[in-house]
Amino acid sequence: MTVDIRVIRAGQMYRYFFRETVVGDGRRPARTPLRAAQEQAGVPAGRWMGRGLAALGLALGEEVTEAQLRNLFGERGRHPYADQIEADRLAAGDSPKRAYRAGALGRRVTVTGVDFVFRPQPTIYLLWAFGDEETRLVIEAAHERAIVQVLEWIEDEVAVIRYGKDGIYRVRPPGGLVAARFRHHEARSGRPLLHDHLLLSVKGQRLDGKWGSIHTTALHEATVCASALYNELVAAEVCEALGLATEPRIVTPGRRPVMEIAGVPHKLIRWTARRSDQIAACLAELEHEYVTAVDGDGELKFLPVVSERARAKMNQIAARKTRPPKRKTQPLAQLRAWWKASAILTSGVAADVITNLLEHARAAAAAIRARVAAVVDIALAAVDVTATVFVMNEGGRFHRRHLLAEARRHLALVRRGRRRDPGLDEEIVAAAISTHCLDISEPKTTIGLLADYRLYTARWDLADLPARRRPPTPVPDPDRQPPADPGKPAALRPPGQDAGEWEIPRIPLQYDRAVLAGAVVREKLRTTTTATARGRAYDVVTHQQAAMPEQLLAPEPADPEHDDQEPEPGRQEAIDMTAVRALRKSRTDVEALDLTADRLRRIQETATKMAKDARARANRHPTPADTDGVRPVRSDHQQARRSQQPAPHRGRDTGH
Repeated sequence: MTVDIRVIRAGQMYRYFFRETVVGDGRRPARTPLRAAQEQAGVPAGRWMGRGLAALGLALGEEVTEAQLRNLFGERGRHPYADQIEADRLAAGDSPKRAYRAGALGRRVTVTGVDFVFRPQPTIYLLWAFGDEETRLVIEAAHERAIVQVLEWIEDEVAVIRYGKDGIYRVRPPGGLVAARFRHHEARSGRPLLHDHLLLSVKGQRLDGKWGSIHTTALHEATVCASALYNELVAAEVCEALGLATEPRIVTPGRRPVMEIAGVPHKLIRWTARRSDQIAACLAELEHEYVTAVDGDGELKFLPVVSERARAKMNQIAARKTRPPKRKTQPLAQLRAWWKASAILTSGVAADVITNLLEHARAAAAAIRARVAAVVDIALAAVDVTATVFVMNEGGRFHRRHLLAEARRHLALVRRGRRRDPGLDEEIVAAAISTHCLDISEPKTTIGLLADYRLYTARWDLADLPARRRPPTPVPDPDRQPPADPGKPAALRPPGQDAGEWEIPRIPLQYDRAVLAGAVVREKLRTTTTATARGRAYDVVTHQQAAMPEQLLAPEPADPEHDDQEPEPGRQEAIDMTAVRALRKSRTDVEALDLTADRLRRIQETATKMAKDARARANRHPTPADTDGVRPVRSDHQQARRSQQPAPHRGRDTGH
């Protein structure tokens, strides 16, 4: 994700935010005024944001002062001008206690706000770091406008004030929220990292004029959606303003691709990833300790594979263990000169590519836009979104926010950096819920009746999908290597290796299976004409042309000796996802454009054969026709699924 969140507590505000965050992550000298420290660090002053500023006497874009920060975030939620209010009341003859209360915003709180960190994708801030002044200003403006729009979405759709006994009443803050934004330029490693800290106050005003506290759990739950929206907005504006396009890149095999600016070499991204390399090395050591840990009887304490949950926890530990101390900040102009010189010397990318990075990205964008049409089919997008969320959320149970985050990711993939109509993500979610989702909520409290907390599952029976691999049973024999596949026996230990020195097997990730789920359902829909719902067959080919990588599109004949041949049967069929795996070695769409026509032809033949096999299996095992073209889940099957799952409201988003 490109948006992180952490809570702000009153004491923590002094120890961390006042000393480091407000001055560009540097170390603020003792007894140095805030603005002077920011000028020394080469970062701009903080600015106030949000629609709730008017109620506090603040103006949009006004500079943030230290006294205002101290009162709102450090003094357990007081008015930014609490000192002046208290002095005026004392001068008017009020008692000190009444004067102090006059500067309070409702009850005193320990958690005074949350810190949202917004950072664009690496290829965007690389263009910001190496581009000219105009490019830098365009990217910074897009970055700031995306933050504004995400904050507006949080104010309108996410933030709630709880009040009443046990917080049973929930209301949106009609006046909006208040936040302070601070700009940073670099990472702890000293490499470029454009990012902003948005310190969002938890104080909000209700309709009756009383001040309450924003429910921070709702903010945590919406972080994935906020991240997807921010990525989509900033990439679209940067691409439209600079003539660029985005492409999906595989960072970790088995995980979902990330959308990056096409034409920026992958080596440059690796050049910025010094911290990632350190974390990866530490993570490998932690995984080795995990799979070789034994109890007092000499038995393995854990399974000899690393699950996704265990890997996530160990990744957090590795990040903390390898966290370097913060460096002294420098002016941005000096940093940009150093970054370019360092990249030319150490990244392995040619100097002319770094110097003319924007032109290389524009050339790649022209190639992509000439081959990929940005077509959004809402009905098929609803299929993709529901299938992905259904598979990637444990137990196939999910909330509306999971669908919304996946819809925004899908639009970013399909649009390739083009702007979209407002509300298109909501249309996809509405289509997914009405057509492909089954409401399985069993509300026992008031919150269970709210639309955002309704619990859903898919209407399909996806028994024909490959089963999710289960972890193997423990293998206590130190002379045998634990298998990655439960169906295979433990292999003999390679010669010259001690126990635990082999490659540590991991439970396969779920994203590949989620993609296959969407392909299975789309294949069923493709062969079904839904006259009552849409009046035409689903146009899978057009939809996949927008959603698939370019190397999987049907190419034009590149060899004269094939120009006179008849098109092969099934040439325009939907392409099976197995063809995607055949091109794992090609990290990006642009690199894949260099594939030969012969290789593309072989991939197309394989995809056509798999489509025919899928239709043959469907003919051998017909299913009852319905308006969705898929088999609904039986009630007894649904009840069995419910009984095996944990309670619905578990806090953080899972599977994202």
